[in-house]
Amino acid sequence: MSRYTGPSWKIARRLKYSISETGKELSRRPYAPGQHGQRRTKVSEFGVQLQEKQKVRFTYGVNEKQFKKTFNEAKKMAGKQGENFLTLLESRLDNLVYRAGFASTRRQARQLVNHGHVLVEGKRVDIPSYRAVPGQTFSLSEKAKKFSIVLDSLEAKVVRPEFVSFDEKKFEVTYIRFPERQEILNDIKENLIVEFYNR
Repeated sequence: MSRYTGPSWKIARRLKYSISETGKELSRRPYAPGQHGQRRTKVSEFGVQLQEKQKVRFTYGVNEKQFKKTFNEAKKMAGKQGENFLTLLESRLDNLVYRAGFASTRRQARQLVNHGHVLVEGKRVDIPSYRAVPGQTFSLSEKAKKFSIVLDSLEAKVVRPEFVSFDEKKFEVTYIRFPERQEILNDIKENLIVEFYNR
């Protein structure tokens, strides 16, 4: 299954979850899209688990194959599998570019990385799924620093998570540490994703 590139607001309304983490998708029409969007249907236990998995998958913009591969990697790590899984997803380069404020959405961040505008430790990296480790720094190319979308996004960014720091003079971001569970996706029940894959 390839990565989803359709309208993200429809997905958010169907899942009743803001995948942009802004809540804008559900503010006007907080019901599923389509003619039958307001029907009440009972969701099975499997359906609840699947919904939780889809919420996370669409939030990070990852295809099913990559998603499951990351989940299996989390299984081999010490600690809680669900929390490890979210930490690995949060450590993706496209997500960190978004968290830093260089892009207003994860899709925009992914495009910046894909087009070679992101430098990790001074070297160009164009793989959105590149996994950063704490202590690494990343910045934008000289050309990208002048992009209006980047400047607008930085201006609009009010709060950054504590696990990333931004140096305005150097235009450089440092991934300080792995995020703690309470700092990411508070509405997600990762234990349901673990149950889904361990059926």
